[in-house]
Formats: sequence, structure tokens, C-alpha cells
Amino acid sequence: MMRRWMAFVLCVSVIGLSVACGSPKEATSKERDMNISSELTYSHSMETVYAEKFSIDYYEDGYALLTIADGSRFLVVPEEMDAPADLMEDIMILQKPVENVYLVASAVMDMFVSLDALAMLRFSGLKADGWYIEEAREAVESGELLYAGNYAAPDYEQIVSKGCDLAIENTMISHNPEVKEQLERLQIPVLVDYSSYETEPLGRTEWVKLYGLLAGKEAEAEQAFQAEMDAVNSFSDEESSGQTVAFFYITTNGEANVRKSTDYLPRMIEMAGGSYIFEELGAEEENASSTVTMQMEEFYASAKEADYIIYNSAIEGELSSVEELVAKSSLLENFKAVQEGKVYCTTKNLYQSSMALGTMIQDIHKMLSGEEDGFTYLYRLN
Repeated sequence: MMRRWMAFVLCVSVIGLSVACGSPKEATSKERDMNISSELTYSHSMETVYAEKFSIDYYEDGYALLTIADGSRFLVVPEEMDAPADLMEDIMILQKPVENVYLVASAVMDMFVSLDALAMLRFSGLKADGWYIEEAREAVESGELLYAGNYAAPDYEQIVSKGCDLAIENTMISHNPEVKEQLERLQIPVLVDYSSYETEPLGRTEWVKLYGLLAGKEAEAEQAFQAEMDAVNSFSDEESSGQTVAFFYITTNGEANVRKSTDYLPRMIEMAGGSYIFEELGAEEENASSTVTMQMEEFYASAKEADYIIYNSAIEGELSSVEELVAKSSLLENFKAVQEGKVYCTTKNLYQSSMALGTMIQDIHKMLSGEEDGFTYLYRLN
């Protein structure tokens, strides 16, 4: 085991912090072994619409097997039932009710809130001021959620003393494999959320079905996912507008940070009926980084004719005016979208709002259609 971890750490250190050692596999049924115990009888598998990085296989008597793209597997055992004695050794057990969860993957919080399942969480990987989701922030402030350290430095004593059933991490945990090892050594299963690896935006949202299973709220998860599907389907038959969109933010070094063309945000622009201004940006790079940083002169040359600008405020805060945007770089004043008044900004809670990607796509569609009102995660800069 230690040799495998050493190899993994070496791979990460050579490639860099934002690069993964190969993409996680899809959790397809062809690669899964359904015969995990002589005591369990396979029934059926969940049919996902977009998600490819997790799967759920159902067994008789209410048992369910979760398979994650990194190969980890979890058997969800119904309340007052026992795990099979001959269960495969690599499968971790999650006994219902799953309680006192340590949530580090911040994008998952919105899913628990949408399911009205915040009560099953006990520990937070963010302090109160790190949450843009109101319910999460209030829960930390009131003490219902306890700050228990971030992914790199958990408060093991606190987590163990209060009976944590599960730790939900994001993929950053791969840079601190010793933390995952220690949690598991303390008999705390670690589920790594790979929703950020889903290429389809609604594939990310579809992970709510996995957490709905853990929370015992599968029907509510289906409804929440369907609502985002409906938001996109309301205009999905319309022809593309052909209008181009630049999505970016300006770093503290005065450079433009833009999304690769293969990222989910350019896909959202496409689904909304637009066209991402950088058609092939970063497509040749085989790493997990979703962004590219450019000198402003290079960004200007490539994006100055974009019909619309969307400024990403999730990193350094929301902007209040076009003047505030142009103050970051005088080159922006010459952009077509700035001169025509087609400049928009995201709200700061965008990245924590994983249950609103369909709504965000709908916002972009409204922007491209020239609508003035009814936005949720976008607002126009004047």
C-alpha cells in the first residue's frame, strides 16, 4: 500500500498541483463486478442521464453499492440490517443512517441543502465566512456544523470524538494522501467527490442522486435534478444564436485567467445557445487543470471581438460597475462587448451552487436573448 501511495505522490509532485495522474475512469457497468457477496442478490442499476463518474447498483432488501471513478466502492447497508460476512474486502461499509458527516467538498453542500438533509452533516471543511450558501454559513455560526479543519489538516480528535460516519472530500485530497490514509485508519470511510470531473454540466448536478441515496431522500434528489433539466429543456430546441462569449477574471498579477475550451463552463455557454470565444484553447493539454492564464495583450488579441463578456467574480469578489472592471486593465475598454454595454458578472456563490447549473445556463440564454430581468447567477454591469 505504501509503495502505491509513494508512486502517487511522486506523480503529483512531478506534474504539479493542478494536474492529476490521468483522468478517473467512468464507473460503467461493464467494468463493475456485481457479485460482491453470496448473501446479496443483484437487482438493477441506476440509469444516469449525464453523470459518468459514479454508479449505483441496487440489491434486494435495500442494499446499494456505490462505485466512484477512482475505483473506491461503498456498500450502503439499510438501517437495522447487517453487512454480509463475506463482503469483498475492498468495499467500505456505510451503515444507515449515515450521520455526523465531515464535508470538505464545498460543491456538495448545495446538494444536501436542496435535499433538506443538512442535519446529517456535523463537520465542515470551511469556516463560516468561507460559505456563500446561507444555510451552511448559519449552521457553522450556530454550532450545528463544526469547523474541523480543511482537507490538508483535519482536526482528527474532534472528528473521532463525535463519531464521524463518513468524510466527503474533493479531489484535492490526492495531494495529501496521508490524510485519507489516517482517516481510514481511524475507521472513517472517505468518499472522494469526482463531480468536478464530469464533462457535462448537468453531470455534476446529477451527483445529487448519490447523496440522495445516503440521505434516504432519493425521490427528492430526482426532483431536484429534474428541475435543473427542465430549466435547460425549456430552450434546448432553439437554434444557436451564434454570439460569442468570453468568460474570465483578472488575476492579482494583471493576467487573464480563462477556461479551457474543454471545461464545463464553455459547455454551458454552448448549451445556452452561444459560442465560447476560445474554441480550441488547451484542448491539446492532457492535465486536470481547467484554466489557462494569459498575458492581457494575448487575451485582448483573442477575445476583443467577443459579443459578450462574463466576468467570473467567484475568485476575488463581485464587481459593481464597468469602470471597476476596466480599472483592472485599460485594454478592456477597447473590447467590443464593453463598448456595446454587453458586460455581465457572476454572483460570488456560483461555484458553491452545484444545484443551479441548469439555472445558470438559463441565465446565459436570457443574456444572449437580450432579456433584462429574471437573472439568478448573472447581473449586468453598467
